[in-house]
Amino acid sequence: MKYLNIAVAVAGAVLLAGCCCPCGGKPFAVFPDTCATPDGMAIDSKGRLVIAAPNFNDTTKPAAIFRLDEPGGVPYIWVHVPPLTKTGLAAPMGICFGPKGELYVCDNQGWSGSEKGANEGRLLRLDFKDDKLASCTVIASGMEHPNGVKYHNGMLYVTQSSLSKIKDPSGKLVSGVYRFKPTDSGIVVKNTREDPQLILTLVTQNPFCQYGLDGILFDGKSDLLLGNFGDGTLHRATFDAAGKVTSCKVFAKTDFDYSDPSGKDFLQRATKTKMRTTDGMCMDDAGNIYVADFSNNAIAKVSPNGVVSVVRQDPDGDGKNGGLNQPGEPIVWKGHLVVSNFDAVIGPDKVNTKKDFPCTLSAIATY
Repeated sequence: MKYLNIAVAVAGAVLLAGCCCPCGGKPFAVFPDTCATPDGMAIDSKGRLVIAAPNFNDTTKPAAIFRLDEPGGVPYIWVHVPPLTKTGLAAPMGICFGPKGELYVCDNQGWSGSEKGANEGRLLRLDFKDDKLASCTVIASGMEHPNGVKYHNGMLYVTQSSLSKIKDPSGKLVSGVYRFKPTDSGIVVKNTREDPQLILTLVTQNPFCQYGLDGILFDGKSDLLLGNFGDGTLHRATFDAAGKVTSCKVFAKTDFDYSDPSGKDFLQRATKTKMRTTDGMCMDDAGNIYVADFSNNAIAKVSPNGVVSVVRQDPDGDGKNGGLNQPGEPIVWKGHLVVSNFDAVIGPDKVNTKKDFPCTLSAIATY
């Protein structure tokens, strides 16, 4: 994706509305130097926090799944994700657990812009025995941009943030959701409407941020909630008894105007808006949705009836004082709203201006 490989630094200070950076604080957790890019998170059956590290910021560090056993601890490598032989790469992004403790992984081979990883993404199933990797099954391969995954009612739902082979009359980006059985294996995806696993598609309308479906979760009514990253929208998809999508409508959206990042004072204006981008997301017991506003360096909250607010927004920083550093995904864990700091993308529309080490997790104790 060209969008993800923009490398234009933002000059000047960024003035953020509603900034609540915890100056003098500390991160929720600091990763060892074996982690270069933390991303998706999940909680295992023993209540431990599990974090995917595709390590896009330093591909000399093997992609890994980290684990954090308790708040205040140090994340450590649980398992290295088996690389694809053809590319020698693994890039775990979205992850989720199944009912038997199996871990499903979106291996987004093409995200870093590597030519050899283009259309080589995989959906993997990692099975464990005595907390050690016992097997790795490739459920699907050939995927253009697998990003988020959720297990629901015996099926797996995966967002593909880009489906460039599918052309919309508008010329704008198409993205979609795939559905697989956990028992599937060896499926080769075409990334076209010919794929029987493709259950819905959406078009990203923002001409200046052509990046599609990303965050994914299910609510208590078994409706599928999706974030269209570039548009700053949340969509609710409903199903009939046979599992066919019956509707997919916007139920929450940004107040951003989709203006050109090259325009005067773009970031000063853009960071005053709510939920400009929608990356990973999670839900609390009350049905509130927390969304990583990747580009605004913020966490947005969406109420069950679609009202958007900002619960945390920080200026550009390195995360060492506990501040957000390009949030990729939030998760509710042991009384905290924990956030992975992706910190891998810069550009004229991003608060983030550089890549920092060590990598960190942030947390919002009251959310």
